[in-house]
Amino acid sequence: MPVRRPRPGPRRSGVRTDGGGAGPGLRRLSDYAWRLLVVGVVAYLVLTVLGQFHLITLAAFLALVITSVVRPVVDLAARAVPRPLAVLIGLALALLLPAGLLALIGENVADDVSRLAREFQGGLDRLEKLLEGAPFHLEPTTFADLEHKISDFAAEHRSTLISTAVNGAHRAVELATGAALALFMSVFFLHSGERMWQWTATQLPPAAADHLDRGGRAAWRTFAGYTRGIFIVAASNAIMVGIALFLLDVPLALPLTVLEFLASFVPLVGSPIAMLVASFVALAARGPVTAIVVLLLIVVIGQIEGHLLHPLVMSRAVSLHPVVVAISVLAGSIAAGVIGAVVAVPAVSVAWSVYAELRRPGGRAGARTGTG
Repeated sequence: MPVRRPRPGPRRSGVRTDGGGAGPGLRRLSDYAWRLLVVGVVAYLVLTVLGQFHLITLAAFLALVITSVVRPVVDLAARAVPRPLAVLIGLALALLLPAGLLALIGENVADDVSRLAREFQGGLDRLEKLLEGAPFHLEPTTFADLEHKISDFAAEHRSTLISTAVNGAHRAVELATGAALALFMSVFFLHSGERMWQWTATQLPPAAADHLDRGGRAAWRTFAGYTRGIFIVAASNAIMVGIALFLLDVPLALPLTVLEFLASFVPLVGSPIAMLVASFVALAARGPVTAIVVLLLIVVIGQIEGHLLHPLVMSRAVSLHPVVVAISVLAGSIAAGVIGAVVAVPAVSVAWSVYAELRRPGGRAGARTGTG
């Protein structure tokens, strides 16, 4: 009896049918996908918790900023005096310098308030005549109608404005409370932060403690370097702007210089916005020529900051692409307004430095943290 041979089945392709997936590429992609999903969920939960305790979070962030800026002064003073006295000296300088600057600004504005009012009124009159001429040809009643609309709006929404003012006072109390808490925390960070960090690391198993120690030290190096660097960049921008505004005889030069210093803490967009404010002041008080010169300062300062200050001061602490910086600032501003825009870049820089450090097989032995 002849033996029947089985018919050959269809040829199988390279796709596995044993439940192992569609190949190593897809399996690797799925592995990364679920890991990224877990990281995203954890990050969302952490941000949610921090948002619920935003006052404590901001106080801790401010305390770390104070510590990173004041610590070199404290370390220098500690060579000659005991550490507690060195901490007191450093914090006293950190408090007295801004307080003295604010007092100087208040005195400067109070002395020139009447002259400034006359200059601004004259500048507005010149601006009105300029807009009524070619090529704008605005109606003479446009500014009067605008003033009436503003007055009517203020009268109709008086209760809302009062409520906003009350909320602003409440926010001011919160800020004062947070500042006091930050100052309290910075005292301990400056005095015994190293011991606090070592105690925290020893509470974990050795392997986890090693990773925590390496990641924490890398995070502090990046954060301290960024904070000190951004202070240097902001001070340099403010000095250049202040000199230019004084030479151009723009009113409120000192307050506008301080505004430029504070705005420089928001990368990419802060300094141009402050300069736009200065240009409006120059336009109202000194005319369009001075305002154009102030606008040109935006380009000049941007070039100096981008091609000289950042490469020299920030490159060792922050190695982020400008696109990443821009996206971080935008995402931070969407999530938490101005505070988010300020915090976004150092947070991304710290996260990237920790990731890069933990990927390395070893760490920098003997590196000190910056909190003690």
